[in-house]
Amino acid sequence: MLRLMEVLLHPGTQLAGWRSRQIHQAILSSFQLTTDRYTLTQLRYDLRKLKAHALLQRDGHRYAYRLTNNGIRVALMFVLFHQRVCGPLANSLFHRQPTQLHQPTTKFQAAYQKADASIQQVIDLLAA
Repeated sequence: MLRLMEVLLHPGTQLAGWRSRQIHQAILSSFQLTTDRYTLTQLRYDLRKLKAHALLQRDGHRYAYRLTNNGIRVALMFVLFHQRVCGPLANSLFHRQPTQLHQPTTKFQAAYQKADASIQQVIDLLAA
């Protein structure tokens, strides 16, 4: 479901919506999955679940789908939460916030902490 939400956050889906086959191909190529691991039937089931919770809507009378405004917020929260809390970097390497005494020692740590602060700003804006 997280992979589906991540793909549905793509700006192209918001313009005219994507058909289920297009979404399926995007998930398979983005996450290097095979059709055996994630079938079109499983995708359609996931789409129905999102639609039942009013997070997804059809584009007119076509079978093209896009996230609703509430769906965008929920998808962002789930994807960002997964990346920040469950991600290997957030859980292991950089769990200390920089202080006057502790500054990042590498460019990678500095970039990670800057990205972490930006994500926190997005979460704060969504919460407001």
